[in-house]
Amino acid sequence: MTDRVVIFDTTLRDGEQSPGATMTHDEKLEIAEMLDEMGVDIIEAGFPIASEGDFAAVREIAERSKSATICGLARANYKDIDRCWEAVKHAQSPRIHTFIGTSPLHRAIPNLTKDEMAERIHDTVSHARNLCENVQWSPMDATRTEWDYLKRVVEIAINAGATTINIPDTVGYTAPIESADLIRRLVAECEGGQDVIFATHCHNDLGMATANSLAAVEGGARQIECTINGLGERAGNTALEEVVMALRTRSDIMPFHTNVDTTKIMAVSRRVASAAGFPVQFNKAIVGKNAFAHESGIHQDGMLKNRENFEIMKPEDIGLSGTSLPLGKHSGRAALRDKMEKLGYPMEGNQLADLFVRFKDLADRKKEVEDDDLIALMRDEIAEDQNEFMQIKSLKVVCGTEGPQKANLVMVMEGEEREASASGDGPVDATFNAVKALFDHGARLDLYQVHAVTQGTDAQATVSVRMIDEDGRVATGQSADTDTVVASAKAYVNALNRLIARREREGTDAKMVSYKDAG
Repeated sequence: MTDRVVIFDTTLRDGEQSPGATMTHDEKLEIAEMLDEMGVDIIEAGFPIASEGDFAAVREIAERSKSATICGLARANYKDIDRCWEAVKHAQSPRIHTFIGTSPLHRAIPNLTKDEMAERIHDTVSHARNLCENVQWSPMDATRTEWDYLKRVVEIAINAGATTINIPDTVGYTAPIESADLIRRLVAECEGGQDVIFATHCHNDLGMATANSLAAVEGGARQIECTINGLGERAGNTALEEVVMALRTRSDIMPFHTNVDTTKIMAVSRRVASAAGFPVQFNKAIVGKNAFAHESGIHQDGMLKNRENFEIMKPEDIGLSGTSLPLGKHSGRAALRDKMEKLGYPMEGNQLADLFVRFKDLADRKKEVEDDDLIALMRDEIAEDQNEFMQIKSLKVVCGTEGPQKANLVMVMEGEEREASASGDGPVDATFNAVKALFDHGARLDLYQVHAVTQGTDAQATVSVRMIDEDGRVATGQSADTDTVVASAKAYVNALNRLIARREREGTDAKMVSYKDAG
């Protein structure tokens, strides 16, 4: 274990806690399978006590796992730990991860004294170890916990049977030099510190999550907790793709390796972005659209002479084809299938035929269909494959320089066509009002964002919409179309469908409030 770093992926647990990033049961299963195939060592599949849906997802992921250890999260109480064990126990390699906040601020939440908390840590870790041989313990907000007390409770957890000690930088407060020093001291000074694996779990509030994680490895940590695309609460978590590729690219100064098959990174990144409804920023390290793009004349000249002038990694290493070969309206199914496989979307069954129809429709409207256009089409295909409560059938918008814009919308709702017209301050506002005329919901529009998928006046627009319902649930919808208003309508409806699905999983009235017939 001296030179191997274990990759612990918490996309399905900590990542899904991002507001609006809730994934469906099937999406979780698919992403877990992709992580397993990619070589992730440990998959934290969820928080089993949180809901029946979380429990069911963790249990099925555990039952279907092939290689990865499947982990569930539990608070420091017997009920949580027992529920977690019930969810993960059928995995080939199960793990219970239990935690409690140890900093002065977090100790005040359960209102425990230091001694009372120490006793609870001993009892709950011992209970977990009696159920499972593989137990991870975390002192939440460890980096703001007093050194003497942190050392004391880490030793208690080790003596109680924890096999992995995770040191979370819960609020992204620490800096790399502190991260390395803290792990180094714990390994060296804690009784039993040489007999367990120390892990690092960093948040990105100050933009230092990746740096802090790599520094912790230098200090002796041999497990990095991370998420795909850096998904996570607030500013996110350490990004899996960043730490894995940093260790691979700079092995000259960081002589460590992982078991991750890096050629699968882009496919997983795109699937997580689609499932969570969180688009990846263009300049995101490793997986951003511009990570391997060069527009400056100087850079282009340098690339033509030698790619290493401006690229320290090969795009092929993360699963990119390295070249963009646009398709057009004369391209056939075989070319589309080959292109989609190279983009990380193998076609199965009728999926190719359905996508081909969409592709041809887009090709009739665009001179060239580029890679990003196909990815956007695939996102819409995946979204519409869900059994959605409502779908858009047709939309007609009338615009003018004077007066309000008008939208006429036809939607299929529970198998029945319904139609409504509405006006608004602009075509998008009119369209959203038409949706609300058919589905009189109480959700609030929290975010509306548009960006072009490709260049040119015929480019597809990708629209992201975030909605918050009356009970505080958050859902994000996303769609793409050459017509920005159509993309907006689809994204808006997609977000509402996700809210409905969440309420169904939580046993709440699926309709939020009743929809009404149009005039």
